[in-house]
Amino acid sequence: MVPLSPAALVTLMRAGGRRWRGGGRGPPGPPGGCRVPPPSAAPPVRRCSGPPQPVIAAKQPFPVELKAGKKYAWCACGHSKGQPFCDGTHKTAAPGISPLRFTPEEDKTAWLCGCKRTRSPPYCDGTHKEEAVQSAQLAPQP
Repeated sequence: MVPLSPAALVTLMRAGGRRWRGGGRGPPGPPGGCRVPPPSAAPPVRRCSGPPQPVIAAKQPFPVELKAGKKYAWCACGHSKGQPFCDGTHKTAAPGISPLRFTPEEDKTAWLCGCKRTRSPPYCDGTHKEEAVQSAQLAPQP
């Protein structure tokens, strides 16, 4: 088998894998008379930026009195104006992020994460003390 040059490979691919003899203006079109649009007519490529990331709402945790059996929704996106709890802002500001819903088993004071980087949500684990959080800009509150 003879190796093909990149140009020959492109020509072969455009011909749909069929060999053709260069008597015309190019390879024959696909069956049925359909034509594949040229690359310049292709739609633009969408770049994926990955999943949405939460913004830092505060550089310290929020002390909160939690009631046993009550349902809470901790803001995981950082955009809520009612920190540390969700106010639904994620639906427009961070559609890929949902609040963390939880129900405490006992009445207690808890420190809920404000930087949204905790490894034990919704509770603070001290991550806010790291340089990356302390040196970060806080999200603007409209």
